[in-house]
Amino acid sequence: MTGVLRPAPGPQDLPRRAFVAQVMGLPISVHVRGPRAASAEVAEAVATAFDDLREDEAMFSLWRPDSPASRIRDGRDRLADAHPRVRHVAALCELAGHRTGGAFSAWIPGPDGRPRFDPTGLVKGWAVEEAFTGLQERLRPLGAHDALVCAGGDIAVACRRTDTPDWVVAIEDPHDRTRLLRTLALRSGAVATSGTAARGAHILDPETGAPVSGLASATVIGPGLTWADVYATAAFVRGRAAIGWLATVPDHAALLVAADGTTTTVEGLRKAG
Repeated sequence: MTGVLRPAPGPQDLPRRAFVAQVMGLPISVHVRGPRAASAEVAEAVATAFDDLREDEAMFSLWRPDSPASRIRDGRDRLADAHPRVRHVAALCELAGHRTGGAFSAWIPGPDGRPRFDPTGLVKGWAVEEAFTGLQERLRPLGAHDALVCAGGDIAVACRRTDTPDWVVAIEDPHDRTRLLRTLALRSGAVATSGTAARGAHILDPETGAPVSGLASATVIGPGLTWADVYATAAFVRGRAAIGWLATVPDHAALLVAADGTTTTVEGLRKAG
């Protein structure tokens, strides 16, 4: 689990405002700092971002029996006939499967062993990143503002100003959530954590459909939330064997916490150029 620590005061005491909404079954918070952070225009831009998330929730929620994703999952509809947004997510999930060597999949075996459509492991990070990107575009005409989104502990940040401190993101100890393992100073990028501390054994092995629990948590830091979230999930599925694989993932780093509390930091490859 990751969280946001309040940064030290910067050289300019700019307005800052936080917004929270319950979407996708979890609290999602947006923080904006800059000269018009307290304005109605910023509030409207954030409200639109929450609306974007609600639209994706309606499309992809497997808790809603008539959502497009649910209808594909139970065989009422075909993926080939689905909304372009659903097909785009399915294509991203297929790419994620290739990038993770099969440790991630949108097709999870059900009780009868037959694969069922479940893009949940990618949808949250992707939808939040999409909404966050849209928010930044809507903020741009209002002047330079920094922004951060936290979705159940998965975080994306963007700083458009040069006179503000870094956002400070904390990584919790999954064995003692009152203790911090690391703090990260970020001006752009994303941090995602997969584990059992908050939601129990909910991450499934795409080969067997059974919950996995080889690690206590896997945190990945990268340029964007979609892939940080995917790689965190895949690392958790791989367990300690994820160490060698993560070292080959470009432009990402990870912190793995074993069941016995041992921590391992992994630095991925740096892209050339």
